[in-house]
Amino acid sequence: MDKRLYVYIVNCKDDSYYTGVTNNVEKRVVEHNYGLDKKSYTYSCRPVNLVFSQEFIDPNEAIRFEKQVKGWRRAKKEALIEGNFEKLVKLSNRKNNSV
Repeated sequence: MDKRLYVYIVNCKDDSYYTGVTNNVEKRVVEHNYGLDKKSYTYSCRPVNLVFSQEFIDPNEAIRFEKQVKGWRRAKKEALIEGNFEKLVKLSNRKNNSV
């Protein structure tokens, strides 16, 4: 069975980023904006806007990537969102990721 997952990033009302994983990006963004879970990070940061998504065929790879991105600083997330892979590599290679 083919179970595709998507890692996504939304930009929140407070200009923060939230990263998640889902099998239906459009539905998940609607759920974030509807505010179904008052304990969720995005509940008080609505509305959110989808700024990035990437499809994965291997669910384990999707979950690994989600966890990796969640650990990134804002500059790296923005380089990913912009599709600026040269900048992403530079930020990844820095000993002191203070940029």
